[in-house]
Amino acid sequence: MKIIIAGGTGFLGENLKKYFTEKGNQVYILTRRPNRENEIYWDAKTVSEWKNILDHSDVLINLAGKSVDCRYNEKNKKEIYTSRVDSTKVLQEAVNLCTTKPKIWLNASSATIYVHSEKHLNTENSGIIGDDFSMNICKSWEQEFFKTKNEETRKVALRTSIVLGNNGGAFPKLRMITKLGLGGKQGRGNQMVSWIHIDDFCRAVEWTIQNENITGAVNITAPNPISNEEMMRKLRKQTNIPWGMNAPVWQLEIASIFMKTETELLLKSRNVYPENLLKSGFRFLYPIFDEVIAKLFKN
Repeated sequence: MKIIIAGGTGFLGENLKKYFTEKGNQVYILTRRPNRENEIYWDAKTVSEWKNILDHSDVLINLAGKSVDCRYNEKNKKEIYTSRVDSTKVLQEAVNLCTTKPKIWLNASSATIYVHSEKHLNTENSGIIGDDFSMNICKSWEQEFFKTKNEETRKVALRTSIVLGNNGGAFPKLRMITKLGLGGKQGRGNQMVSWIHIDDFCRAVEWTIQNENITGAVNITAPNPISNEEMMRKLRKQTNIPWGMNAPVWQLEIASIFMKTETELLLKSRNVYPENLLKSGFRFLYPIFDEVIAKLFKN
């Protein structure tokens, strides 16, 4: 297959590129800073020469967007919004110009689209979508994505949860704070954490590409969310650290200012279930959190 990954130089993009390249596919990356083979310049705002690479492609994956690991001041909030909506909009313009359009377009979204929920398990069909900055970003993102329909191009929004791997994302940070004795619960610890191993993330993307019946929003998350308190306890056990300092909300609020991030990333309960994936027949390599961390600590 000829696969185009827009914004593909981060943790997820690098792993997808490796995964698909090793299977003999041609993978091209659209990036603001191209410096390797098969990387092509784009600004994620305007159509230019990069549009030509989309023609006769099989798969388009859009991962572009400013990281949400920052302070939610007005400047950053605007960039988080525009980087997602504008990149999606300009890709649609480029797809419209293709003589042979991509067969499938997978656009990043987030499991954060659902409300804070400690009890209710959010599926694609029963999920409760609320109204705050993060949820509204996701809603605008998906609205822009699904606004235009091309008969030739199947569209899927990837509502991805926390992706765990050794070469990026949240896991290296979680392992580090646990080893430093800071691996207690964050806040009340009741907030649910939806997660997926990086290998299953790549496999789920491949599965979605191959299964033509999958359209619309798909939860890309393992089927067994875990509470923050239980997650940290399992990490301490795996690292043979018997104790971890708890972090109350007020402490996290202060720390987040110095670390230039937001407490929402730790305290929001993401209780998400991959109903559409499982109904389509997808089977996870790592459905249980214990299996995931055993694998990650082993590597």
